[in-house]
Amino acid sequence: MPSTRSDEELMLQVREGAGEMLGILFDRYHAKLLNYYVRLTGNRTLSEDLVQDVFYRILRSRRTYRPGSPFKPWMYQVARNARNDFFRRPAEVEFEEQMTEPILPNDELSDRQQSQLLRRALLQLSEEKREVLLLSRFHEMKYSEIAELLGCEVGTVKTRVFRALQELRRIITEWGERPRPHSRTRDAYEM
Repeated sequence: MPSTRSDEELMLQVREGAGEMLGILFDRYHAKLLNYYVRLTGNRTLSEDLVQDVFYRILRSRRTYRPGSPFKPWMYQVARNARNDFFRRPAEVEFEEQMTEPILPNDELSDRQQSQLLRRALLQLSEEKREVLLLSRFHEMKYSEIAELLGCEVGTVKTRVFRALQELRRIITEWGERPRPHSRTRDAYEM
C-alpha cells in the first residue's frame, strides 16, 4: 500500500535516521529522475548511475535538508550537483547516438513518433535550455523553485524557458521542412 505521507514528512523521517523511508521516496522519484537525466544527457546507462548517486547523496547529506522546505527542489539540487560533479571528472563520457526510451508513466504517450521527435529535438538544445524545459514542463516545477535551484531571478527563468521553447519549435519546424537527422537505424540499412 503506497504511503500517504508527504515527501517532506518522509524526508524528515529519513533526516532523523529512518532510512527505510528513503525507499518510499525512491519509488516516487526514481522514474522521474531517470527521465530527467536521460532527456538531459541522452545516455541511459549514465542516467541510471546518476539516479543511484542522487539517492546515496540524499542519505549521506540528509542532515542538510531543512525542515519546512519543499523536498522536490532540494532533491533536484542534489541531482544537479551529482550531474555537475560527474562531468567535472577528467574521464570523457560518450553519449548514445539515439536517446533511449524514457520510462513512461502509466498514461503512456499515444503518439510515439511525436515523442521520439521531441526527444531528438531536446538533444539539439544547449544543456541550459534543455534543463529549464525539463524542470518546468516535464517535472512541473514552479518558476520560483527553478530560480532558487539555478540561483537566478524568476524573470530570468521565464526568459530562458521562452527562448528554449522558441528554439525547440524552430528545430522541429526545420525538421518538418527537411529530412530529420537519424542515427544508424534499420531504415538507414534498407536504402
